Amino acid sequence: MLLLLLSLVAAALYLVLQHYRAKMRPLVEKAEKIPGPQTQPLFGNALKFGTSTKQFFDYMMWLTGTHGPIARVWVGPVLAVLLADPKYIEIILGSNKIIDKAILYKFGEPWLGKGMLTNSGLTWKRHRKIIMPAFHVKILDKFVHIFNANSAILLDRLAKHVGGPGFDVYPYMNLVTLDVICESAMGVKINAQLDSSSDYVNSVQILGDAMFRRAFMPWLHLDSIFALSSLGRMQKKCLTVLHGMTKKVIKSRKEQILNSETGEQETDLHDIGAKQKYAFLDLMIQAVRDGATLTDQELQEEVDTIMLAGHDTTTSALSFSCWCLAENPDVQEKVVSELREIFGDSNRDATLRDLQEMKYLEQVIKETLRLFPSVPVFGRFVTEDLPMGDYVLPAGCNVGFNPYMLHRNPEYFPEPEKFDPDRFLPENCLGRHPYCYIPFSAGPRNCLGLKFAMLEMKAILSALLRRYRLLQSNPPHQLDLTVVLVLESLTGVVLRLDSRGSQPVSS
Repeated sequence: MLLLLLSLVAAALYLVLQHYRAKMRPLVEKAEKIPGPQTQPLFGNALKFGTSTKQFFDYMMWLTGTHGPIARVWVGPVLAVLLADPKYIEIILGSNKIIDKAILYKFGEPWLGKGMLTNSGLTWKRHRKIIMPAFHVKILDKFVHIFNANSAILLDRLAKHVGGPGFDVYPYMNLVTLDVICESAMGVKINAQLDSSSDYVNSVQILGDAMFRRAFMPWLHLDSIFALSSLGRMQKKCLTVLHGMTKKVIKSRKEQILNSETGEQETDLHDIGAKQKYAFLDLMIQAVRDGATLTDQELQEEVDTIMLAGHDTTTSALSFSCWCLAENPDVQEKVVSELREIFGDSNRDATLRDLQEMKYLEQVIKETLRLFPSVPVFGRFVTEDLPMGDYVLPAGCNVGFNPYMLHRNPEYFPEPEKFDPDRFLPENCLGRHPYCYIPFSAGPRNCLGLKFAMLEMKAILSALLRRYRLLQSNPPHQLDLTVVLVLESLTGVVLRLDSRGSQPVSS
């Protein structure tokens, strides 16, 4: 009887496996024609990803370096194709149809829900249309005072390092950008720079790491198993803190704005000349007041998305910008000369117009993002067969984009390892493939916060350089790159500070 039962179970498993293989055959046959490493049964190439973020990053770079600008890899039964050629990337990023995110983005949904980063389809389009006016440059003018105030706190915190040994600038940038995005997104001052041990600050820093690690641990992909893991329990605790804060702020601001009979009602989201200083949340609530359809849950998801997208990415870019400036003192002095032309001997805060005039500093930031793209790998999902040169990306394939390797293509950026901001002079950009440089993605799903991020980075870096000189560490620091949602260095981003002998920039 037992033998018969085992035989029936074995037969059932065999039939299921055969059905699965038949279903997967078209995907596998098309994938086999794409260059890529050998696979192992069941695991594919998953074991090669290693168990650390460093091993994952190195493997992704090895994959492109070894197999070329279109390379396939299997994570168990999941097919992914990594692209690092602009002609391939344009086919997908330039499409209005291929806008679904790769399936690994689903691990961000416990925090972000169906916000702009994870959503697609008609809901994504509707939300983007509602939110886009909040990123108009004249609305962004209202946030410059937030950049300046938090930059002043940063400068005071860095003063203890003047004339001292090398130190890691990354934690400082992490906290200042968290202060900026909390105040800009929710209108709430969390004072992360002054109290870095708060539950909210710790939860933000822990959760991003937990999300990324889960994505590349196939045994934690099932929600039921993940919930029982230490990583799952930690995520749940962090989500309680973060969602609790967002819900509380939404309730408070919604009551103030929707119930107010004066003040706010005089300002429309599309009234670009408005004088009031609002957070992004306020602007979305005003859109609801004016007829837009956004539930409280959707408001929370979009605010949480802005929090994530506007924090770690800017932290990474600012930290590596500081490192590049310290490593290239001639470039740093050109930036300082530009700042002197704008500010003279004044210690006044930067205005929007000042930030817009920082053309060379913008080139520096762009060149930093070429060498150190904040998001070195991101992805889409293909729902139907897609011809791509000599290959076909099969329906059901996840597509990854590799800006880190793309930005180092000598065809578009000669001497690619050289730090040269003049690559981004207007005349030097003419004729360059529009998809060879994608630090903020590109096409219909490009980053809405691009202008906000650039203004924020200019404000912080200009304040920093007006007071301090950034110096190479002694001995010279060696970066050890990895990716934890964004590009980081396992050895930190170490540099030294010296005073420029000027009076402090006022807050």
